[in-house]
Amino acid sequence: MDMIQRRIWNENHKKMKEIICKPDKHSKAVQLFLTQHSLVHSSSISTTNQTTLEDSLLSNLKEAIFREYPVSNPDTKNSIAWHLWHITRIEDMTTNILIANEQQVLDTSQYSDSMSIPFKHSGNDMSEEEIALLSSNIDFESLLTYRRAVGIRTREIVSSLTPGDFNLDIDQNKIQRLFKENAVMEKSKWLADYWSKKNIAGLLLMPATRHNFLHLNKSVRIKEKLLKRREG
Repeated sequence: MDMIQRRIWNENHKKMKEIICKPDKHSKAVQLFLTQHSLVHSSSISTTNQTTLEDSLLSNLKEAIFREYPVSNPDTKNSIAWHLWHITRIEDMTTNILIANEQQVLDTSQYSDSMSIPFKHSGNDMSEEEIALLSSNIDFESLLTYRRAVGIRTREIVSSLTPGDFNLDIDQNKIQRLFKENAVMEKSKWLADYWSKKNIAGLLLMPATRHNFLHLNKSVRIKEKLLKRREG
């Protein structure tokens, strides 16, 4: 995804925000969401013929660059490994628990075991030692497999929503599931409080789309900076 495509993505995100809560625009909003969502995941989960933002990140991504922590970018010191895991966990829990009230993708298979990390939560408020452990230990291919599964499931859930659903508030029982399932740590209660004030539209406008976009952009900048450093 080049700079022109990123600008178009941002423009379409504004359009989606304008129509997503209008029941008479439901079908158009769903299609726009699916387009936006496809561009922040691997092109393998949709029929897009564009190079997605995730495709750009993963192209020629060396494992050493994927794992490097800390990094010296001004807006983050976390590794690409952490960013990919974090956005995938956030999308999984917000879509499957808070929107669909179903089982998280993480718990539908042996993803936790295959990724070789001891964490299930969102990754917010992790210590430096925990981020270092995740960055060095997480299995790259298993993470990508998990991420693809989450993306596919999100698309299924959003496609099943009906007119008016985007305006539904988030049930507090679903918020409590986040803590019961160790998806959000008690010290990250602020995150659950933030989501509790959103409706379904709000979750799709941020965790499932823009949150991915922001962290993937950070990761691309990390990759480019580290590649330039190695080549220099």
